[in-house]
Amino acid sequence: MKKRKIWAGLSSAVLVAAPAVAQATVLHVQPQAGIETKADQTLLHLAQHQGHAAPAATAGGEGEGGEGEGGGGAQLQPSLHLYRGIEMIRGHLLVGAELIEAGRWADALPHFLHPEEEIYASIRDQLKSFNIAPFQVALKSLSQTVKAKNKEAYARARAALDERLAAAETAVKAKEENGTYFVLETALEVLQQAADEYEEAVEKGRIANVVEYQDARGFVFEADRLVGTVMPAATAKNADAAKAVQASLDELKATFPAVTPPKQAVKDSGNFLSAIAKFELQLGHLR
Repeated sequence: MKKRKIWAGLSSAVLVAAPAVAQATVLHVQPQAGIETKADQTLLHLAQHQGHAAPAATAGGEGEGGEGEGGGGAQLQPSLHLYRGIEMIRGHLLVGAELIEAGRWADALPHFLHPEEEIYASIRDQLKSFNIAPFQVALKSLSQTVKAKNKEAYARARAALDERLAAAETAVKAKEENGTYFVLETALEVLQQAADEYEEAVEKGRIANVVEYQDARGFVFEADRLVGTVMPAATAKNADAAKAVQASLDELKATFPAVTPPKQAVKDSGNFLSAIAKFELQLGHLR
């Protein structure tokens, strides 16, 4: 994946996009020489994020738009594209499980349908190239148990799918020389998708779309879980940067006080993007 150094005025672009209340949270974050970021996903890209439904060709040549390719997914290198898709599936399962635990099966169902409908087709070719067994049938089986509101069948189907996802993650990471940075980079991609979902959820300061709010919540909390798996290694590389990464995640998590959204949004989209920008700025210290 192409890289380039952050140019000196980049944080200004973020501030232009963010409202005044958000500026105080990012003024102290200054790009430093030598910090690198993806050419097609700079902070300027964050400031100008487009909706997740914009059409895009998939890396595998399948499907259009949707979560599978939101946030520039089609331009990612195959391993990152695949790992991102796996973690987005996990994000959906995470928030869906919260709703099932609350007895809200109907509300949970979209989060079990989206992985197959919006994500799986975009990663199918990468699964083949990495010699990873397909798991579309496992996704469908799980969603059917949710439709049936069968808790015992759901638990069995969920365990079977989790096993497939874990095997896929292991296979992808095994080919990466810098596993810690790869996981952090994947978390950033998932957070950028969360920003798209959150933008769709908020309208005039209120949560207008509950499903999109829940999608964003699932992606943020999954990114937090994912970062937690490499936090000891990240701390060993640069304790201050790792601490800042966790602080930005905590800030994002606070946007979602519960799986059922508040009527008034905790953050606007500008504040949300600013927190992701702070996460991204630390990655150069953790290579």
